[in-house]
Amino acid sequence: MSYKEQIPIIVYDNQCYLCVKFAKMINFMSRGRITMVGHYTNLGKTIRDKILDDSALEMFWFIDEKNAFGGRAALLPLVKEIMRFKRKETGTVNFDDECSQDCKTIKAVFVRSASLISKSRKIEFGKSK
Repeated sequence: MSYKEQIPIIVYDNQCYLCVKFAKMINFMSRGRITMVGHYTNLGKTIRDKILDDSALEMFWFIDEKNAFGGRAALLPLVKEIMRFKRKETGTVNFDDECSQDCKTIKAVFVRSASLISKSRKIEFGKSK
């Protein structure tokens, strides 16, 4: 199954404890109807190579049919998607809670939170050329 069949997608840092908690919260709020993909998974690498740019690993991404929204720019489209009534079922998501970094510290919380506010990108990929 290609990534296009799994849209809408959240791409998050699956090696960061706080990012995994954020993804779990989004998964719960969307009732599992948004596909969760870790940056460091095979599908995450495919998405980074085909859609995203060099800033991909700096933030989380929300991907719909036409755009990839990163960081702050992803918040509004993500909330809109969560509020939609007609959505697909994606099934069970397994999250890896193991953190390979020291990401449970207060400093890490502030750095990740600041990253969400300060970074923002939009990549259009669904337009006909």
